[in-house]
Amino acid sequence: MQEERIVKPCAERARANMPDYAAARAAFTWAEARNSLDGLGQGRLNIAHEAIGRHVAAGHADQVALRWIAKSGARRDYTYGDLDRETSRFANVLRDSGLAVGDRVYALLGRTPELYIAALGTLKAGCVFCPLFSAFGPEPIHARMEIGGAAALITTKRLYTRKVAGLRDRLPDLRLVFLTDAEVEGTRAIGPLTDAASDRFETVPMAPEDSALLHFTSGTTGRPKGVVHVHEAVVAHHTTGRLALDLRPGDVFWCTADPGWVTGTSYGIIAPLTNRVTMIVDEAEFDVARWYGILEDERVNVWYTAPTAIRMLMKAGADPAAGRDFSALRFMASVGEPLNPEAVIWGNKVLGRPFHDNWWQTETGGIMIANYASMDVKPGSMGKPLPGIDAGVVDVTDNGVHELNEPMALGELALRSGWPSMMRGYLHEEARYRKCFRDGWYLTGDLAMRDAEGYFWFVGRADDLIKSAGHLIGPFEVESALMEHPAVAEVGVIGVPDETAGQLVKAYVALKPGHEPSEDLRRDLLGLARSRLGPAVAPKEIVFRKNLPKTRSGKIMRRLLKARELGLPEGDISTLESDEQ
Repeated sequence: MQEERIVKPCAERARANMPDYAAARAAFTWAEARNSLDGLGQGRLNIAHEAIGRHVAAGHADQVALRWIAKSGARRDYTYGDLDRETSRFANVLRDSGLAVGDRVYALLGRTPELYIAALGTLKAGCVFCPLFSAFGPEPIHARMEIGGAAALITTKRLYTRKVAGLRDRLPDLRLVFLTDAEVEGTRAIGPLTDAASDRFETVPMAPEDSALLHFTSGTTGRPKGVVHVHEAVVAHHTTGRLALDLRPGDVFWCTADPGWVTGTSYGIIAPLTNRVTMIVDEAEFDVARWYGILEDERVNVWYTAPTAIRMLMKAGADPAAGRDFSALRFMASVGEPLNPEAVIWGNKVLGRPFHDNWWQTETGGIMIANYASMDVKPGSMGKPLPGIDAGVVDVTDNGVHELNEPMALGELALRSGWPSMMRGYLHEEARYRKCFRDGWYLTGDLAMRDAEGYFWFVGRADDLIKSAGHLIGPFEVESALMEHPAVAEVGVIGVPDETAGQLVKAYVALKPGHEPSEDLRRDLLGLARSRLGPAVAPKEIVFRKNLPKTRSGKIMRRLLKARELGLPEGDISTLESDEQ
């Protein structure tokens, strides 16, 4: 942490949704936050109504809700009125096909309008929506559909024939498969069905604790965990979108996350729509020029992306951004893994705004700790807890959970349970779920520190912590130090066994284009790390790799680096996207 690198908020801080953090925390209640939404009477609500129906009823049917950009560059707009009608048609198809409230509807689609309509139509019908990432192979798809007891699936002909058709006899609960672009044996074409369906549907009023969303998260071993979220979660989605992302009605908002991941659902569908913004959906994969073009051409106001994407932009240098007009861009945020300090500084220099990192998990359902529009940004920090969220750094012993109040004490990050988007279970794994809670705390499994000003600092997953010669070393601080070198694109750090020190720090480094591995560069990186971190914390070994193993959501898989280093089982690698070469 370096105080001289603090980035001050822009001159618009007084216009932020939360201009005074301390005052907002003091006045905040979840009950009042719930009152900012409509509900459906008698204590009932539905995420789809809060995202679409209430805006239409309030006279905003003609506002663009979703602007879809095809791979070809063609654009298609959907107003709130359009979404209301299309999601009603989809809900009617589900009902007419015999699906009941609580049935689980899976989507295996790319970022096309059909995915967003299916998500909201499923919720409108009172069914549970479960997104799958379209790049998953057959076995990850099977595991998730089997665990969730998938009743229906919407996908494409290509994805069905390549990845699902061969699984049908192993998925006894799967009664219906809808295809968006064709009809093959054992499936139904969704187009003719929705064309024939009514565009009016009475949104099903749901109890706050009724299941709405099922997301999956990978563990270090075993099968993926099915994380259950309820309709009450919309209160947190709406509130955190407004406070943590500074969303305002009428904004143009771009969340680059795929809805196959929790970010792409919570903040790529629900939070933006409940806050009545125009959200950008890009069908194509990452491309530097295309992304800068979208930011400029669509006049994006708020941009939410991932550290991996930011590092890829940094890797391309500043030239692709030069001369572009980003004056509409008011707020930029990052999530998915800790954001290296250099990325915050780079954003401020090249794009005219700092990236505001925030922290949450699939299990928390929404943003819990964030850097806010009106706050000073300390590059490398997670920020401060949301109003309504009580976070602590704790020590967990056989005698209970004890909060550590000394500044920069190292412990496990924990949250006082009870916020609306808190997971309600791991599907079929009640004992595993109960282990996450103790003495009124949700134990995150992440290690963190809190400074004297209340900013939280991510150290690493508890399993990632390196113990070397009596020192406790978080891999993130080592990775961030090496990221300061102009030749470095990405870093993954692990601990390897050592007879004398217990563990030694080993770094895997991927370089930017134009830089080649060499012994001189290795020595340069070792020297930089020692000067920044001291010899006790700096890596003792650096290995160059063309790529590092990452999940499809962009997180570097340290546990996979460690497993391969030590010859251990690799565990669940269903989310692995890129690998070492």
